[in-house]
Amino acid sequence: MTRFLFIRHGETDWNRQQRFQGQIDVPLNATGLAQAARLGARLAAEPVDLLVCSDLLRTRQTAAPLAAAWGLDPLHEPGVREQAFGVLEGLDVPTIKARHPDLWADWLVHRADYALPGGESIRQFHTRVLQAVQALARAHADHTVAVVTHGGVLDMLWRSAKALPLDGLRACEIPNTGINRLRWQDGALIVDHWADAAHLVGLGEQPSTAAGER
Repeated sequence: MTRFLFIRHGETDWNRQQRFQGQIDVPLNATGLAQAARLGARLAAEPVDLLVCSDLLRTRQTAAPLAAAWGLDPLHEPGVREQAFGVLEGLDVPTIKARHPDLWADWLVHRADYALPGGESIRQFHTRVLQAVQALARAHADHTVAVVTHGGVLDMLWRSAKALPLDGLRACEIPNTGINRLRWQDGALIVDHWADAAHLVGLGEQPSTAAGER
């Protein structure tokens, strides 16, 4: 068995703007940095053997307070990057509706095998994420691994653990810097606790996790 703490990155300005981030390197905003600091303080005493984050800036910045608290050097893992949204990356929803109305309509259906031009389908994304997580689980059996990642990645993990279809809208809460405790056991993911954001109390209203602002 491998124990995991999966954590979404802190807030960015593009989260607030509901702008498709995808694999663009967007930094945390002031709120995101504060969230990351609170996360580090919250988990400072947690026994963790390995710290992993995607290679994108927003997860690396979120992981920095954890790395300092735990005395660990983060492993940068491209396999837990956000889904690639191709031509829509960097655009907010009003702009997409104006420039790419057909792509927007197709994307809203959330079909597992639909890929935006230059992007990944949900099924391709799901396969990439599960392969990366499985590799970590096998390499670090009987250990605890913290993974700082993205909203889309967490959606894939939730669907896998709950045996949900890849088609359709997200059905779980995924707050910025929320803590999600899972186990990889007997070749499957098991959710022990999801979307723990108690450390964010007092930081004000959090943005939604709609659209592609992951």
